[in-house]
Amino acid sequence: MPLEIITVGGFGEIGRNCTLVKVDDESVLLDLGLHMDNYIAYTEESEDIPKKEMTADSLIDVNAVPDINRIKHLWPTIKAICVSHAHLDHVGAVPFLSNKFKADIYGTPYTVEVLKDILQNDGIRLKNRIIAQPVNSTFKISNKITIEFISITHSVPQTVIIAVHTPYGVVMYANDFKLDNAPVLGDKPNFKRLEELGKHKVKALILDSLYADNPMKTPSESIAREMLKDVLLGVNSKGQAIVITTFSSHIARLSTIVSLGTKLKRKIIFVGRSFTKYLGAAKRAGIADFSKQAEFVKYGSQVEQFFKKLKHPEKCMFIVTGHQGEPGAVLPRMVYKHLYNFKEGDNVIFSCSIIPVENNIRNREKLDAELKKKHVRLFTGVHVSGHAFREDQRDLMSLVKPEYVIPTHGDRRRQEAMRELAMEMGYKNEKIKLFRNHEHLRF
Repeated sequence: MPLEIITVGGFGEIGRNCTLVKVDDESVLLDLGLHMDNYIAYTEESEDIPKKEMTADSLIDVNAVPDINRIKHLWPTIKAICVSHAHLDHVGAVPFLSNKFKADIYGTPYTVEVLKDILQNDGIRLKNRIIAQPVNSTFKISNKITIEFISITHSVPQTVIIAVHTPYGVVMYANDFKLDNAPVLGDKPNFKRLEELGKHKVKALILDSLYADNPMKTPSESIAREMLKDVLLGVNSKGQAIVITTFSSHIARLSTIVSLGTKLKRKIIFVGRSFTKYLGAAKRAGIADFSKQAEFVKYGSQVEQFFKKLKHPEKCMFIVTGHQGEPGAVLPRMVYKHLYNFKEGDNVIFSCSIIPVENNIRNREKLDAELKKKHVRLFTGVHVSGHAFREDQRDLMSLVKPEYVIPTHGDRRRQEAMRELAMEMGYKNEKIKLFRNHEHLRF
């Protein structure tokens, strides 16, 4: 078949994102991501195995990475691995799987810096070349496939929609995005280019369906900035510590928090290893540098010593990991391991949502309950999503006018909500493809 889309991971599930686009005898992989719940469960059970010694097959067996063995006959055709952004459910399987392919790895500069940091920290060497391509760039990867990185907004810098240009039409991969007209950091979506592509033949749009059942437009990150301003500057926290947690990769959100902490004349302290990875990448990519505004406490033993020696926490703002209640992260350890003695009236702020999977929901319920026992002031949901809600999805479909709509990044309920939206927009049922993993759409 001249043009074919194969769903490798992320279809009917949240995470493990991976799609293969095949053009005659050439192919490109879009994303290689982790299933975070399964990966965390496996690595916790296998603490004595260094990550560099974890095999592709062992991770496939526990459904932690896309099952690339199901497309083994196509490995020789794969000319490139293109990563849409730096979240682990999109890039996290690259260290374990990419050596299987004779293919270069492409991402935006920030995505590439995060990937390089992961590889260095885990002692993993890849034979693949890792190539940074600017946002809004176009580059040829083979005779029949040209890739375009189109600027889009999300909760991590330099996220792109990937357009796969082929002789038979364009396949667009919009897996994690929102349409933010007032971003705090970085550019607005490239609406002009999206509209231009919509005037031509977009064969298929592979679309983030996580919040297809939420009937509104996703609020701008500037709204989150105002929410944080209202909490941090509008609440009397004099004499009390401020502990705030959010996604370590959310550089725009962290920029807002640091700015407000400075206004409060607080000593700003990042506590947790993952901040080093994402903030280091942001500095190297020229996006943001917090090194002169904040102190960093990175590793487990340092964290314990830091809190033991801490004086005057009421003069500090602690930005910590653990927003999903992950047992090994800093905030849960502060609570369960008594690393920090919370005092009545201390402020604990969750600038995040709960990622809607069972472990996270359960972990956060437990953590919130323990914090309430300590009589802290608890602020949850000080956040706007990085994912498209239903009306963003409608607007993107209206801009690019795809022939086929393929929902991804969601379970069957969310995929069905996307089908409902597309039919509402005039698409016939046969043009909306609800896939499981390892299904094909052939043109």
